[in-house]
Amino acid sequence: MQIITRLDELNIQDKTAIAIGKFDGIHLGHKKLLKYILDQKQDGLKATVFTFEPSPEEFFVGHPVKQLFTRNEKRKAFEDMGIDILVEFPLNEKTAATPPEDFVKTILVEDLNADYIAAGTDVSFGDKGRGDQYLLRNMSKELGFELCLIDKVMLDGEEVSSTRVRNQIADGEIPMAKRLLGGDYSIMGIVEHGNHLGHTIGIPTVNILPPAGKLLPPFGVYSSRVIIDGEEYKGMTNIGRKPTVSSDNQIGVETFIYDFDQDVYGKTIEVRLLEFKRPEMKFDSVEQLKAQMEKDIINIS
Repeated sequence: MQIITRLDELNIQDKTAIAIGKFDGIHLGHKKLLKYILDQKQDGLKATVFTFEPSPEEFFVGHPVKQLFTRNEKRKAFEDMGIDILVEFPLNEKTAATPPEDFVKTILVEDLNADYIAAGTDVSFGDKGRGDQYLLRNMSKELGFELCLIDKVMLDGEEVSSTRVRNQIADGEIPMAKRLLGGDYSIMGIVEHGNHLGHTIGIPTVNILPPAGKLLPPFGVYSSRVIIDGEEYKGMTNIGRKPTVSSDNQIGVETFIYDFDQDVYGKTIEVRLLEFKRPEMKFDSVEQLKAQMEKDIINIS
């Protein structure tokens, strides 16, 4: 997958099918949109995602927003789907002020060679968000690209949105979040060395430190699946600060992997959360912690 992050890289020779969106959480609505451009690959078009970095929400609000998918997680998800080109359009004071007509004609059609454009009916782009579905309709006739406008996806009578997914994650409602996403909610990271307590008490775990901008569910224990080198393993994951054995307040994602004894330090793994099991607890002793972990392992198995 080709990744474009700079304006001077906007020079695509092949004809493209472009999906425009924030893609702040790749949910059912986004996947419907992406299917339209992926279908165009059979006609020789390059499936292209056009998104913004930082996100419009973060840029205009002026402070970081917790992300459903980090930048690296989005890149991996798009590549796994078969996207050919990912444009992370640099959003700043100058580019945000681009007249919407220039955005379509110069950036999408001339620079990115758009032959097909897909967007939601609530699409917004260009100076003061003046670019919308109606402008795209008019310019598709003028410039000769095919336009596909997609209505919101509904689930259980409500609109599927990133905000709705965020609320479910924040409430620990992982199965519902999975329904909205059309896939597991996961956390990616590099396996770090911890305090090795797990090895000491006979319950070895792997530890990753989630990026600061990653949206995490409530602290506690979750059933999980762990992806390592393309293989899937059953896991039990604790998200939190490990109050029994740590005082540094650092948030970690610690996973016991069933029937697994490989050395994975330094590897990037993906922890897919399945279901909340219990809140994080502070124990009076390591022995009590071990006893509870043994119960958790049995209950989740």
